[in-house]
Amino acid sequence: MKTAAESSKMISTPLKIGAFRRFASANLISATGSAMAPLALAYSVIEQGGGAGSLGLVLATNTVPTIVFLLMGGLFADRLSRSRLLFLGNLLAAGAQGALAVTVATGHATTMSIAACGFVSGTAASFIVPATQGAVAQIVPEEHLQQANALLRLPSNAVRVLGPVVGGFVVAVSGAAWALAWDAFTFAIAAVLLLGLRLEVPPTTPGGVLADLRAGWTGFWSRTWLWTYTAAGTVLVAAWLAGFQLLGPLVAVRQYAGARDWGLIQAALASGLLAGTLVCLRWKPYRLLTVAVATSGALALPLTAMACSLSLPLVLVAALLAGIGLDVAIVAWNTAFQQQVPQAEQGRMSAFNGVGERLAIPLGYLLTALAAHSWNSQGVLLACAGIIALTTVLNLCVPDVHRVNRLAPKGESRAANDDREIEQQA
Repeated sequence: MKTAAESSKMISTPLKIGAFRRFASANLISATGSAMAPLALAYSVIEQGGGAGSLGLVLATNTVPTIVFLLMGGLFADRLSRSRLLFLGNLLAAGAQGALAVTVATGHATTMSIAACGFVSGTAASFIVPATQGAVAQIVPEEHLQQANALLRLPSNAVRVLGPVVGGFVVAVSGAAWALAWDAFTFAIAAVLLLGLRLEVPPTTPGGVLADLRAGWTGFWSRTWLWTYTAAGTVLVAAWLAGFQLLGPLVAVRQYAGARDWGLIQAALASGLLAGTLVCLRWKPYRLLTVAVATSGALALPLTAMACSLSLPLVLVAALLAGIGLDVAIVAWNTAFQQQVPQAEQGRMSAFNGVGERLAIPLGYLLTALAAHSWNSQGVLLACAGIIALTTVLNLCVPDVHRVNRLAPKGESRAANDDREIEQQA
């Protein structure tokens, strides 16, 4: 199979690359199951008599492995075939979700068995995530990376809008086991598709595991734009999770019409993500990292709107804009990362970045629990919005952020690139 580096034939869209179509199909199929999984997992705990404590344990055992094993996954992604890692990761996830579906269907599920399956699924994710970034850069030519990243997110975001609704219907009509079984089936199909990629092993240097990790850390720390973006992302994601995911439903109950209006706010955010992907298919900014940092600050909008008790239509507009900004930020970041980090280091760099942002999950929830004793929900929401805005501004003050720009295609000058951007904006 021809990789991006080996292909000399000019293409107009990543969809003309057979390997990318296979990769995108696997991503879409897997996303249909993953969209239903959280709801099915929650109800599988509830159906066996578990409460908030049991659900918290299950969610924790699913999250912890993605932090603990992510660095190892990044190391493997730089030493082994990324397509093989993706195949094995999806196969492992299929086995874990399949086992969970069987135990739930037969009535033998317990909190510990559900947690054990979640642990295996989280472990699989820790190997899938670092391999994915590098795989896209191996498959798609440099000049088409943004379009490829947007095309990968387009169906995923569409599924994110419809998936919870379909998942809720399936769970209500047939039970959680069927939704979990579908999740397992989609992982298995994705594994079969990914097996056919056969990506080559990235170029490596001789050395052991510890030497590779040390070299990875040195490379991560030497790129100021990378570690500052990761540090800022950790704080920003923690504030977002605390304000939107944790406090949002509570504020919706007190200020709005409860679950109904919270569902509308979530739908507005998901619609914004979908709209943001469409923006990225048309707009190709030169200053990729600057755009990624700036647009992520839009996450402060719905938190501010809810903290100020604005009307529901204004909150929906704020959530929509936040979704657009978030998706533009993700696509711009992925493109900048894939263009600026060498193939041989992308697995480890992605893992270091991922560990930082995943630490935001427990950090955000812990800080919210502490702040809730002193402030009301509106006060905490406003503080979270302020943290997001301040973090965005501080990250924009890092000079290296403005030096990480889109690489011009071979033979094209910086001036030509700037002219093209001006034409697109006009």
